[in-house]
Amino acid sequence: MAATLKLEIVTPEAKTYSEDVDMVTLPGVEGEMGIYPQHVPLMTQIVPGEISVRKGGQDFFLAVGEGFVEITGDRVAVLTDMAIKAENIDELKAEEAKKRAEARLAEKISDEESALVSASLVNSLAQLKVKRRGRH
Repeated sequence: MAATLKLEIVTPEAKTYSEDVDMVTLPGVEGEMGIYPQHVPLMTQIVPGEISVRKGGQDFFLAVGEGFVEITGDRVAVLTDMAIKAENIDELKAEEAKKRAEARLAEKISDEESALVSASLVNSLAQLKVKRRGRH
């Protein structure tokens, strides 16, 4: 029997994903990280982007926000502020949120508000990237 990883993704709202998978690709601060069973233990930060999950020969995708990941030999635990499966992303809402954030950034706003709006923008961009995957 092939080894698997237990992938758990948790947001402040709920446990978004909890399944045994063959491989996970995460958006790390230094670039994408591919995680296979028996990976060396690691704790690191993730950035907004795409998580790719391989299970049973199929790939599944999720949009994620900022967060942290703890990796052990048989488990990948992700704690993030956003995790949405590709099929659950509302492309129109994500596009509207992106436009609102871009318009707000063009205004004269405080540094603190600018940081919040920028975070919203990168989360919208992550959702759009995942939803539009494979389109030309």
